[in-house]
Amino acid sequence: MEVIVVLSFLGTAIFLTLMPGPDILFVIAQSISQNKKAGITTALGLCSGLVIHISAATLGISAVIYQSALAFAIVKYAGAAYLLFLAWQSFRERESDFAIGKQNSLNYKSLYKKGILMNILNPKVSLFFLALLPQFVDKTMGHASIQMLILGIIFMVQALIIFIAVSVFSDKIRNLLLRKTFIAKRMNVIKGSLLGFIGLQIAFSEK
Repeated sequence: MEVIVVLSFLGTAIFLTLMPGPDILFVIAQSISQNKKAGITTALGLCSGLVIHISAATLGISAVIYQSALAFAIVKYAGAAYLLFLAWQSFRERESDFAIGKQNSLNYKSLYKKGILMNILNPKVSLFFLALLPQFVDKTMGHASIQMLILGIIFMVQALIIFIAVSVFSDKIRNLLLRKTFIAKRMNVIKGSLLGFIGLQIAFSEK
């Protein structure tokens, strides 16, 4: 693949990753409500989930989902329901103590799994790769599937780097919020609101 094509794709990928969407909002929600390690763990889960979507786009499975209104709706509403469930859990824990010393009890394995599941249950991600990757494939070079796979890996790596940076930045915001007792006691409400917003965003999204 030509360097100019790769750089062009990378620039597009960075721009799209930074746009407010379910993934980056999910990372922000975990980082602000818990800590940067929680956000980074979630980011690792989300990027692991991208492997499924990249493979689906490369193999043409995403096209099948796009063509089937029922399949698209099932995956979409399952993802929305999952996020709304997480939001409900957060609201139930709204009186939790957010003392920094208690963050060691976090189940990071569970956060990693949540990241994977949240990403897989968002059909818009598969359709996103289905629409984006072919635009940067050089048909004259052949091996279109391999080119799409390489581009997918590039997207995944840059997304992880950006999500880690967002986690670190969000953690700094968290530390500022914790100084305000009123806000600190309602951190899960903030998290629940973000998760609820993401869930509704997916539920009402169109192809």
